Parts: sequence; structure tokens; C-alpha cells
Amino acid sequence: MFSKLLIANRGEIACRIIASARRLGIKTVAVYSDADAEALHVTQADEAWHIGPASAAESYLRIERLIDVAKSSGAEAVHPGYGFLSENAAFAEACAAADLVFVGPPADAIRAMGSKSEAKAIMARASVPLVPGYHDADQDAERLAEEAAAIGFPVLIKASAGGGGKGMRVVERPEDFGAALEGAQREAAGAFGDERVLIEKYLTRPRHVEVQVFADRAGNVVHLFERDCSLQRRHQKVVEEAPAPALDPKIRDAMGEAAVTAARAIGYVGAGTVEFIFEDDAFYFMEMNTRLQVEHPVTEVITGFDLVEWQLRVAAGERLPVDQKEIRARGHAFEVRLYAENPARDFLPATGRLHHLLFPQETPGLRIDSGVRSGDDISPYYDPMIAKLIVWGEDRESALRRLRAALHQTEVAGVATNLPLLQAIAAHPAFAAAQVDTGFIQRHAHELLAPPAVERQDLLALAALAEVERRRAETAASAKASPDPSSPWWGCDGWRLNADTHRDLHFQLDDDTFAVTVRYLPGGLEIEAEGARLPASVMAVDDGRLLVELAGRRINLRPVWRGADLTLLWEGKAHRLLLLDPQAQVDRGEGASAKVIAPMPGRLVQVKVVEGQEVTRGETLLVLEAMKMEHSLPAPADGRVAAIHFREGEQVEEGVELVSFVAATESSTA
Repeated sequence: MFSKLLIANRGEIACRIIASARRLGIKTVAVYSDADAEALHVTQADEAWHIGPASAAESYLRIERLIDVAKSSGAEAVHPGYGFLSENAAFAEACAAADLVFVGPPADAIRAMGSKSEAKAIMARASVPLVPGYHDADQDAERLAEEAAAIGFPVLIKASAGGGGKGMRVVERPEDFGAALEGAQREAAGAFGDERVLIEKYLTRPRHVEVQVFADRAGNVVHLFERDCSLQRRHQKVVEEAPAPALDPKIRDAMGEAAVTAARAIGYVGAGTVEFIFEDDAFYFMEMNTRLQVEHPVTEVITGFDLVEWQLRVAAGERLPVDQKEIRARGHAFEVRLYAENPARDFLPATGRLHHLLFPQETPGLRIDSGVRSGDDISPYYDPMIAKLIVWGEDRESALRRLRAALHQTEVAGVATNLPLLQAIAAHPAFAAAQVDTGFIQRHAHELLAPPAVERQDLLALAALAEVERRRAETAASAKASPDPSSPWWGCDGWRLNADTHRDLHFQLDDDTFAVTVRYLPGGLEIEAEGARLPASVMAVDDGRLLVELAGRRINLRPVWRGADLTLLWEGKAHRLLLLDPQAQVDRGEGASAKVIAPMPGRLVQVKVVEGQEVTRGETLLVLEAMKMEHSLPAPADGRVAAIHFREGEQVEEGVELVSFVAATESSTA
């Protein structure tokens, strides 16, 4: 076994690898960009080396720099994690040329599976079942359109050189094929440096079931059962579970055998995942990921094996510790991915600071994998995943109960997240009944994405109590630090001359403003909100949490303040309000023309309109690339493009005005 390991990755997976390496007595070397100088993985490793600017292309994707750091630090092996260079054959070859052990498969295996077209050809020769489709080298647009028509719509366009939903488009009609092809090729070229695509029949209600395989250099190959990864948004996984529910044992065995066959067909070594699409009791090879998967923890908790340890041992030349008949699955596991994103805005990635992040205590049935902590920034440069919550139970029902509890106890403030979506999925009766397929989220979107049901008067009253307690604490601290702490001027009881003792507050909630009055009475407080008068009191404060009583009900909540911005973490939900200064005059911009604003930092890859052009509501004006995905920005209404402020290829910051837009109602009165 080698004594020092360089981890050519960041975030959660780097922390995960560090944990296993430390347990094996292997020293770790982390790498970091400018954006990650204070990142968690940097603080956990034995040593860390700077590798470049924030952009991944100038840091985590620089092969020569990573090799140089590995040699300079005295590392004997390199673990690529997942993402970045984990499936890059040139990186594996560069490691070998530098006498470094690459903790992954041979470069030839990576290259064979890196091209989806070549992979499918290999699988066809190995008699692994394939989805009907076109996988040949001819990429002429007319040829591709002809093949799509021959397959029959709907079809799926997929980047040949990558995954993760990038360079992927579902095309329902022949007339939409050309534009979808251009978008897929452009996105594939940006993400993988290769615009080649393949086309497959799009199955209407499939399940995504994948099999974990492992192989050593002695030719031993095993599988560690399957995972169901059907719940996805934007073709990216959100919830995974193992084993796959409601799967016939004969199909399970056949899938495992097919996955082992696939691994043997390319002389595989190390951890890999063979992905299948499953529908109507038939399964088809989709692709093989030649790396560890994000969802590997669900396999670990049902088998009891540490797959990162297996990777390190196999890379060091050891044989697999068990054979197929010794591998058993016990219980059921779920993994959910907590992302900084806004599901209500088509899952647009979110950036910003995690002002508060708290997970439930880990137990034998609950595991948290994360690469961030409170106070860290979610930057626009990398994947916006905050953490993975992994739960285990004796059966699916008990695991699901544990998942619901863990999500309810998770607290995040500072950025928009998909936590409410995950909670809604875990609570949905169709999910409990294992009625899952890749269209689950889209089909149930009206229920899953509904805003949390809450009485507005209760929410405003709780916000008022949070402000009362904040003001009390601030005043008490100031009084204590003053030369006259008993001065009546330190009182914050709302005293008024010739008027009842009260305080008037104004909160902004969902773009509306609400007045709340706090009255200080001899027996406690009274909150007036939305026409109701509610008796209230703050009963206890503990580690940032409040225990309050409102209209006879005791409520536990956590207020997170950022200036006047308040996030109320209450009953597993985050509610955001703004405490307004009634004296401030806010310019709301009445009468101004509409604007198209950059929803996040990114690169403007396409401008589809010109100044002066008349457009209709919903028509795409611009295409912005951010976090390795393309986002179309539509016209907010019928009208005219007044000005375009950036050119194609330019980098833009979040919140900048991209297009000045005159709505039709405005232009008609001009």
C-alpha cells in the first residue's frame, strides 16, 4: 500500500476520500483553487497545494499542474474522485508516465467507455442489450435527422463523450430536432470538448437502474447489487436508493450478470457503474461510468463495504477482499442530494453564502457526506451540491421514515435549496409506494413544488417575536458594556409617551409589505398581524433557537438574521422575510421598462435577437452557460428589444442587466 495520496478533486468527494485514507494510515494531499482556499477539504488533508484560479479549466483540469504537485509533494498515487478528470484517459496516462498510481481503471477502459458510441458497439459484441438508436461516427446534421426519424419520435440526443445531463435533449417532434441538436452539440463541446452526439429512442416511463461493479488486476469481477436512480431533474439524479424497489429477482440477477459481462468486455479494473434503462420488465445498457459514483454510499451501507478502501487496495495491487457469493445486501438505503438551487425557477443553480447550515446528528442509520459548513460560499464555478444525506433501515418503509426525519431536522439559510422538494418527495404517497420512474418529479411537479402551507399571520407573528428577542439581546449586550447598565434608556419595551406601550414593525414577504404591531402588556406580549391579536411570549433561547408561545401553542424555531434579512427555520421549512425601515423611501421603478437580468454568474454563449427586434412573451432572447449547463432566458412579455448590453462569449455577473426590454403596452403609449 502506498503511503501518500494526492486527491485531484474538491468538496464532498475529497473529504470522503480523506476519511478512508486516514483510516488506512495513508497521508493525503489536497489541491485547491483561489475559490477553495478556505474549503473544508483543504483543512482536513495532511497538506494542501494551490493549483490556480477559480475556473476549473485553470485549476482542477490542469493535468500538468496536478502531476507536478503530486511529484513535488511526494505522493505515490492519485485519486481523481468523480467529475473533473476522473474519466479522462489522458490524465490516467499522464499519471502512469510520471510513475504515479492512478486510482481508477486503465486508460484504455476509460477511453472505450468515454465514447458512448464506442461503448454501445462493445456492448453489442458482448451481447449486452441496447436501446434502439444511432451510435455511428457520421455526425452530419441531415444524417442525424434521418436517423431520428427512422428511430421514431420522441428521441433522446445525448453527448457521446460525457454524462450528468449535459449535452442532452429530449425531442418530441421532427421540427424541433435541428435546434435541439445545435444546443446539445454546443453544450457537449463546452463541457467535454467533443460535440459528437448519439440518438436513442426515448422511453416514456423508464426507470434508471445501475449496477455497481468492481474488478481487480487478477481478473476477478463482482457486482455489489443495483441502485435505483430514477428520480431526476434536468436529467441529473436527485434521489437514489438500494436495492431497487419492486424489481423481480430474476431481472436483478440478469442485470448483475450483464454488468459483470460489460466490465470483463473492456478489461476493467477498480470501481465502475454500469447504467441501465429499465421499462416493462426489459433492461437496456445506457453507459458505463468508469469511476466512483456520487451515489456510492447507498451501496456501502447495504453491503457494509468501504468502496474507497477497495479502490485504494485494488490500485495498490491487492485482490478483491471477497468473491461474489460472499456479497450480501442487508436492509434498504436512500441518498438525497441537497443542492443550492431554486426548484421554482426550473432548478436554476443558486450561489451565495451559507449563513447557517445544520444537519442532524449522525447515527448508525444516518450518514452525512458534505464538503461545506456554515459560513462557506457556494460559488458559480463548481457543482452546487451542499451535501448528501444517506439513511439506512431494515426495510424500505423504515428507511423512508428515517429519511423524512433527517430532512425535517436539516437547516439551511443563505441560499435557495431543494430541501423543500426533497421533503415533498419523501412525503409523497406515490414515492412511498415505489411508483418511481424518470418522469416522477415532472409528473408530480404541481404537488412537489407547491409553496409550504402556512398561516401568514403566524409567520408574521413569529418574525415579530424573532425581532423582539434580537433587539432585547442587542440592547442587553450594549447595556452590559456601558458605564451605566441600569439606565432606563437601555429599555426596549416599546414605551410611548401618552400612548400604549408598543412597537410597529413592517415586513416584506413574497413582494408584499405587512404591518405588525407588538404590544408590551403586564402579562406578556400581544402580536397584531393580519387583523388578529395573538397573545405571545418568548420562553427560552438556546444556541440560536427560540422557544416561543403563540396563541397557546409552543413553537420551536430558529431565526437567522443577515442585517434586515430574516430566515425563519420552522417545522423543517425556511421562510424568508425582510424587516423594512418605514422611514426609507424605496424606489420601486414604476414605469420603467422591463429588464432581462442574469440569474447567476455565467458566460453568454448565444444572443438570439438584435436590438429593435419585436419578440413575443417566452421567446428565447439569450442562452447563458453556468455551472456547466445552458439556461435559456426568455422575453418577459410581448414587446421590443431596446438594447443588448453584452456580446456572445462574455462573462457576466449575477444581477447585471443583459437586455433592456420595452413591453408592448409601454411601446404602444410611447
